[in-house]
Amino acid sequence: MTNFKQKPFKSKKGNEFLFQHPGVRMVSKINDQSKNKHGVLSEERMSELMLKHVVVQPKRTIDDFDDYSEYMEVVNSAYSFIAGVDEEQTDDNQEGSKE
Repeated sequence: MTNFKQKPFKSKKGNEFLFQHPGVRMVSKINDQSKNKHGVLSEERMSELMLKHVVVQPKRTIDDFDDYSEYMEVVNSAYSFIAGVDEEQTDDNQEGSKE
C-alpha cells in the first residue's frame, strides 16, 4: 500500500487540521461526484467529500463548524492541497529565494 502525503494546516482561528492526499483516482472521483447532472459544482457535496477523504484529523462534518469562513478556508485549502496548487506556490517561492 502506498503512503500518501500529509500536510498539517492551521486555520486563521488557530484550529489545527491534518490533510492527507487520497490518491489520484479518489481525487478524480471527488471531482466527478461533486457535480450535479448538469456538470455544475455543488459546494455542499464537494465539502462533504473533502471532509470525508482529505481532512483526516480531526474528523469533521459540515455541521461541526460554527464559522462559515473557517469551514470554507479548510475546504478550499484541502482542495488546493490535493490539486497540487499549494506545492506550485511553494516551489515558486523557493525558486525565487535561490536567486
